[in-house]
Amino acid sequence: MTLSFAVGDFRVDRILEQNLPFMDPLEFLPTLTRDLLEENRHWLEPNALDPATGKLIFPMQSYLVRTGRHTILIDSCIGNHKHRPTRPNWHLKDDTAYMDALARAGVGVGDVDFVMCTHLHPDHVGWNTRLDNGRWVPTFPNARYVFSKKELAHWEARHADAPIPYMTDSVLPVVEAGQVVQVTSDHQFDAGIHLEPTPGHTVDHFAVHLSSNGSEAVMTGDMMHSPLQCRFPHLVALPDIDRDQAVATRRAVMERYCDTPTLICTAHFPQPSIGHFVRHGDAFDFRYRVGE
Repeated sequence: MTLSFAVGDFRVDRILEQNLPFMDPLEFLPTLTRDLLEENRHWLEPNALDPATGKLIFPMQSYLVRTGRHTILIDSCIGNHKHRPTRPNWHLKDDTAYMDALARAGVGVGDVDFVMCTHLHPDHVGWNTRLDNGRWVPTFPNARYVFSKKELAHWEARHADAPIPYMTDSVLPVVEAGQVVQVTSDHQFDAGIHLEPTPGHTVDHFAVHLSSNGSEAVMTGDMMHSPLQCRFPHLVALPDIDRDQAVATRRAVMERYCDTPTLICTAHFPQPSIGHFVRHGDAFDFRYRVGE
């Protein structure tokens, strides 16, 4: 299980919060058929599909990047004390797993310079905040939180129409604290780090591209959720806001990085979650990187 690896001169750590069965694949991938699932069950089990429950197994994790200049957290997972009644494994969770993982990587909350949220869904913004005497405050007091301007505007408008709990507890408090930097989804962040637009899952989802000393990696966020979508790119995810765009984005990104040295760092693929896109017939596959 690779938790720490290098991208050129950058150090990257996977900060794992959970690795549990999540949802029924026919529910989460609504264009998946039972026949197609059964045809692929043999290679999905046991790492991507839990034999006991029949559910997809999703790691919930962040990527911590240290460039020598900055310490950057990409996505902030689930968080503690968050009201998520439709997600039992997230609901009012109170454990030390995430903070312990940060500590094992040698980082405290005050050391993080930037928190980049690939999109504003609850399992990617949860540790943006923590509960302090009944108030939601930024978890990372010295960090700037990097959001897509278009993405934030979309969810603020949705929230104004009907309150969204995770906007209340995990997004708006860091906006109100003045710690948010709003950018475009193709923003050039720093030497060796830029954002790549990957819309479809949400209106302005972005990936984070790292480049250092001849090595490259892409943190894909929720552009895709399961290795099954590599072999069958037409499979959409239940939360995809624009299904046609999501399929087109996934195909384009896999085509761009297929059979290249670029390391793909996924949010929810089975552990170790990192590897390379490779050709598989007229589609693709994911070849895991399992050691250093």
